[in-house]
Formats: sequence, structure tokens, C-alpha cells
Amino acid sequence: MSRFLMGVVLLTAACSSHKSAESLCQIQIPAPAACMTTCDPSSGTGDALCPSGFHCASSGKCDAQCTPTGGQCGSGNSCSNDGFCQQDPGDDSPPIDADCPAVHFTATKTTPTVELLLDFSFSMKQKYGSDPNPPTRYQALKSALIDPTSGVVTKLQNAVVFGAAGYTGSTGDCPHLDPTPDRKIGNFDEIKALLDRGGAIDNTPTGESIDKIRLDFAAHPPMANSPAIIVLATDGLPDTCAVENPSNPTQQNAANAVAVKAAQDAYTAGIKLFFLFVGDANQAGTHPQRMANAGVGKDPVTGNAPFYAANSPADLTAAFNTIVGGVVSCDLTSPVRSIPTARRAASWPSTATR
Repeated sequence: MSRFLMGVVLLTAACSSHKSAESLCQIQIPAPAACMTTCDPSSGTGDALCPSGFHCASSGKCDAQCTPTGGQCGSGNSCSNDGFCQQDPGDDSPPIDADCPAVHFTATKTTPTVELLLDFSFSMKQKYGSDPNPPTRYQALKSALIDPTSGVVTKLQNAVVFGAAGYTGSTGDCPHLDPTPDRKIGNFDEIKALLDRGGAIDNTPTGESIDKIRLDFAAHPPMANSPAIIVLATDGLPDTCAVENPSNPTQQNAANAVAVKAAQDAYTAGIKLFFLFVGDANQAGTHPQRMANAGVGKDPVTGNAPFYAANSPADLTAAFNTIVGGVVSCDLTSPVRSIPTARRAASWPSTATR
């Protein structure tokens, strides 16, 4: 570690009483309603838009690490009025330097590499939601990603290295992936072209498709300091290339296990996977929870990682924005010199060919 970076780390520890803790919006199921409240972290007044007990996070949503009586902060710490874990007076933390108020740090977003792995199976053509004339699940998926106002790719294409692939299965070509040519900043047009092509082939070989994306990440890795992410959106239980449309619980459990193992293998390879169920997750039993756990390195059976279930087009849009917005994390930079941990979007090449 350079002397400059070490100095910044020590200075930050001395000047900040906030303790590291997990986001309640990520680990609590269901997430608190305030987690869906939009705010502007760059305005300086973003916290004012959040309810008491929450602060404005870098994702543009209200967030909290703790509640006053929840015990999330551990011994010697307490929860602040804006939902941060903070050291109690009298603990053994470094003394606060009198010069600290003159040292200012700003949060700058890292640039994750996000592969959208999208279920293009025939079931995605089913009607979705309770409106008098509801869209299909596929139409809702398309809107959630590329709507001119609310689409997650529309809003974050200049902050995220996006790629996308629709997946299905068919005899002689399983898993069948239809990917964008590249993962890159500003990838709206390629993702729109993919979604406009669409797909309606039966079968959902989820596990084999995750494996294929994992291997593609290995062949075409993200730039340095860009975390690799898979966001998996599917509307049903998986099958496999060997057994299409499982006809009994034994076959279905085997297909589920293949998908869970693929999520675990992706995590082992350094790729986090977030699971989004397009529809009523109760119909899928424990599978969504196991996929969510496996995707972030937790035990598939006993873990409590958040998964996302969207029962309407509005829920689907909100879920995509919560997941992708949540992986756009922050690093600290000083006004004099940046800590060299993340490249800025403008320094990325226009394409990352794969």
C-alpha cells in the first residue's frame, strides 16, 4: 500500500465515526418501504428526502445500516438518527484530530460490469399484472430495461458497463444465448436491438446459461476494479439441456440443483449473481432463496440473502433499478488527489469485445 493511500485510510478512520455494516435494504426481507424512496446523493440535501432513520445512499435510494433497537452495529456502537452505525464515546477508536473538519472527502461511484441474463422462453409471453389490458412479461421486462424515462439501462448506461443475453434452449443448441456484441459503457442501442429481436423458444436451461456467461467473463474479463455482476431475470423454475420440461419432482429438484451450482461457481470465479423472479415467487418454493444465497457466496439452504420478486410491471422496474443501482458503489477521494481504486467512465474504451 502506498504511503499516500495508507495515510488516507488512517485519516478516514480518525475522522469518521461511521462503522461498516450491511445495508438493511439488501439483507432484510421484505426490505423496508423507505428503501424504494428516491433521493439525490449529489445535492447535499438528499437525506432530507428520506424518512427518519434513513440516509441518502449513493444508489439514489434511501438506505440504513441499522435501527435503534436492532442490534446490527455490535458492542460499543449505536445507530444514528440517519441509520448509520457509529462508535459510542469512550471506546478504543482513534482520537479525532482537531484538523478533521478541514479535510473533505467526496464519494465517487465505481463502474460495475453488469451482464443482464434474461429469460427468453415462451412463458415470458404470458400476460403480466392485473391491469385491464396487461402487457406480457416480456413487454414488461423490455420496458423495465429500456423505457425512455424509467428504464434501468436508460438511466445508468453511462455509469455501468452493460451487456445482455437472452437465453433459451432448443434441440441441438442448448443453451442458446443471444447476446449483445459487447459489454460497454453507453450500450443502450445494442441492448435495445436485442430486446427488439426478442425470442419465444421453449425451455429454460438456467444453470447451463449461467455457466456460459461465467466462461465468457473469463475470456473477456472486466477492466480493473470493475466488479463483475450477473443479474438473472426469469419467470419460472429451470430445466436443463438434458431434461427439458421436468415432469416430476425428482427431475425438477435436479434442474434446480444445476442452477444453484452454476450460481456458486460464478461466485467462486468472482462474479456475484442477483436473482429476480418475474412473477409470484411463492410458486417456485425455496428455489429463489437458494439462488440468491448461492449468488453471493452464502449457504444455499441457510443463507438469508435478498432475492427480488416482481408481481407487476411497476415492481419489475423498481427491482431492476434497486439491484443495478445498488451495485454502483462508492469510493472516497480527496479534493487534492484521487485514491486510485476505480477508473472513471470516461476513461473506459468504447467497447469490451467478446
